[in-house]
Amino acid sequence: MMPPIRGFPWPMSLQPIRCVHEKEETMSRRDALVLVADDDNSSSSAIEKMLAKDGHRCLRARNGQEALRLFWDERPDLIILDVMMPLLDGFQVCERIREHDRATPVLFLTAKGDIVDKRIGYGIGGDDYLVKPFSGEELRLRVGALLRRAQIAAEAAASAPQSELYHVGDLEVNVRTGNVRLAGKRVELTPKESRIMAVLASHPGEVYSKRDLIEEIWGEEYLDSSIAISVYIRRIRAKLEPDPSEPRYVQTVWHCGYRLADEEDEKRDSSGE
Repeated sequence: MMPPIRGFPWPMSLQPIRCVHEKEETMSRRDALVLVADDDNSSSSAIEKMLAKDGHRCLRARNGQEALRLFWDERPDLIILDVMMPLLDGFQVCERIREHDRATPVLFLTAKGDIVDKRIGYGIGGDDYLVKPFSGEELRLRVGALLRRAQIAAEAAASAPQSELYHVGDLEVNVRTGNVRLAGKRVELTPKESRIMAVLASHPGEVYSKRDLIEEIWGEEYLDSSIAISVYIRRIRAKLEPDPSEPRYVQTVWHCGYRLADEEDEKRDSSGE
């Protein structure tokens, strides 16, 4: 991973945490329960057979409403959602799940591979995309990676002290979970927005390039993708900045990246500098 940019006048700390990627290769997750929602019976049947090779069990749904019912009844470890489904499409299912559950990984399937679809999916809390047709090996690798990351995140959250909160002004960020409060009120963020805030809050005042954030949150395999970090930042600011055009908390360092305001910024603001 590229180290954060150095040489700026605000305090710098150590390199960003690597809690996910350092352990990922040594961990495995088998016997997971996977919800597969696809109105194409032959496709969902093929996916079930592919995942059975790794010991995973599958629940199959033929439409969005059935997918939601199975999710709440069975609480699977991972969800595979076809974007185009009857009654409720994959995006609508994901949105409803994310209103109450931010942790369960969601893998979208699409036959279009359209960048507009991907932006929508990532924005509402999807974790990965797979474009049809795909190989069994690629599906198994992506499912395995998502399950490992979810397991590591759950273990980290369980072992983290509750006091790991970062405060600046009226903003409070839980560094482990990414939960954000502003003036004591919970700010509703998507899972990816929460992760961005957690990464920035882990080293306040330090600059993260777009490349840093993509690698830290999505993984090295997405470095050449079209993930629009600026879109996520704009949405975050709209939710927590008093004036998004003059951001106080999530700041841009032009041509370099983004940083979260630190105590020195607050001192300068309070002194009128």
